Amino acid sequence: MMSAHARTPAGKPRARAIGLVVGGRPGPLNAITDVPGVAVGYTTLIEGQGPLVPGRGPVRTGVTAILPRAVEDLQTPVFAGYHSFNGNGELTGVHYIAEAGKISLPVTITNTNSCGVARDATIRWATTRFAGAFDEDFALPVAAETYDGFLNDINGFHVTDAHVFAAIESASAGPVEEGSVGGGTGMKCFGFKAGSGTASRIVPYAGRDYTLGAFVQANFGAREDLTVLGQRIGAAFDAWQMRRGTPDRSLSSIIAVIATDAPFLPHQLRRLAQRATVGVARMGGIGRHGSGDIFLAFSTANREISGRSTPALLGSAWVPDEDIDPFFAAAAEGVEEAILNAMIANADMEGRDGNFVPAIPHDRLREVLGLSA
Repeated sequence: MMSAHARTPAGKPRARAIGLVVGGRPGPLNAITDVPGVAVGYTTLIEGQGPLVPGRGPVRTGVTAILPRAVEDLQTPVFAGYHSFNGNGELTGVHYIAEAGKISLPVTITNTNSCGVARDATIRWATTRFAGAFDEDFALPVAAETYDGFLNDINGFHVTDAHVFAAIESASAGPVEEGSVGGGTGMKCFGFKAGSGTASRIVPYAGRDYTLGAFVQANFGAREDLTVLGQRIGAAFDAWQMRRGTPDRSLSSIIAVIATDAPFLPHQLRRLAQRATVGVARMGGIGRHGSGDIFLAFSTANREISGRSTPALLGSAWVPDEDIDPFFAAAAEGVEEAILNAMIANADMEGRDGNFVPAIPHDRLREVLGLSA
């Protein structure tokens, strides 16, 4: 299914369409939704132009929902782990992940000032969808954020409960749109337009193929650090940027979500989340002080991980630690390619006060990398 590898559902080119090939074997969609049961949904908010009027716009934001299991099965927890490469950001629920090693319900990603709205709205959605299930229980869903205030009226609080509900309800297990969509709408990388991106890898182990998928909301990096396929190339765009972009030194953050159907325990998923750092570093990210680089990993493999009404011992399968390296490599490759896709499947965007972020020019990028025909 090479068309899915090369183009998003809206027809935007992905990294492979312009000759940027990261190592490893992608899944059929080269997306986090290659992991069975995982779905992604968006609400994208783009409205207005001109000077900033807090509460009115311009609006360049949204919310992304990632469902670890099918909707009817979302109350079944998944083992999970997280890693904070640089903690100038937010990912809710991490204390419970550290304590119990599991999550349930949709994972949401949005802008910094709407993170609490996304978290609370997820609980409201769940109490309606699973009426009665939380009468004597609690929910600690994961919500994450990156800053979009360079383009967006972030203090206008434009993301509402209804937008979160819509992102969850629209979640699909098929091909995933990328670029300036969902929570990634107002984001940028290395001075270029970025946002939502995804990729996947197939990992053979013990006689079967497992899938690992990565999703990023990419909003990090200084221009001089930009590295693509091992080549540090940011300086090659300096003169071009002076003509096209609005100066901006805010460096912001990246959220990465890694999903797999391979069986892992929570401590192994924490280690898997750490390897997102390698994908970020391959792109030139160094975890600058102002960056919230926070990564989540979960496995859909083991289902019986919560107590029953009567006491009983539970059992889980897992890949031995000694055999985990191919999955580490897949996590690094998936995050690297997901970041590239977030940048390549994108377009110029003007936001508040005329602030302008250009898309990375594909022809110039290929020329710098020596890929020109």
